[in-house]
Amino acid sequence: MARKVFYSFHYVPDCVRAAQVRNMGVLEGNLLATDNEWESVTKAGEGAIKRWIDTQLEGKSCAVVLVGAGTARRKWIDYEIKTAWNAGKGVVGVHIHRLKDFAGLQSVQGANPFGHFNMDRDGSSLSSIVRCYNPPHADSRQCYAYIEANLATWIEEAIGIRAAYR
Repeated sequence: MARKVFYSFHYVPDCVRAAQVRNMGVLEGNLLATDNEWESVTKAGEGAIKRWIDTQLEGKSCAVVLVGAGTARRKWIDYEIKTAWNAGKGVVGVHIHRLKDFAGLQSVQGANPFGHFNMDRDGSSLSSIVRCYNPPHADSRQCYAYIEANLATWIEEAIGIRAAYR
């Protein structure tokens, strides 16, 4: 049975790249909000956004952060990372900048989104605990194949890392 995961990503620039990962069928992921649904959630304010994210995280065992050029330090992505980690869920990052968008373009590599989180226990960075994978291929097809071949393993590893960090 496939794990249920929550996908976190910067919607506007990375939705096509994120859809490629989500459509691999390796894992069961959260449903994307339609533009209309997301607009109504955001118009309702920060509390509504938090409730929507919290609801999407329910029943998921891991948050998969799909890292694009501008993913790190985005307010709601940070909220998703922090909420998933604090709820005891696995957290893992996957760089998706080499996957092509609808225009056939790749992007630049973004920063590790876990680097600015400090752990209460010892002050170390979350990036020293949570892994953020960068596929070693420049070609979009090879990058896709690499993610597809490894994503389920990365998820299991992230769940194990979080379980060991109690």
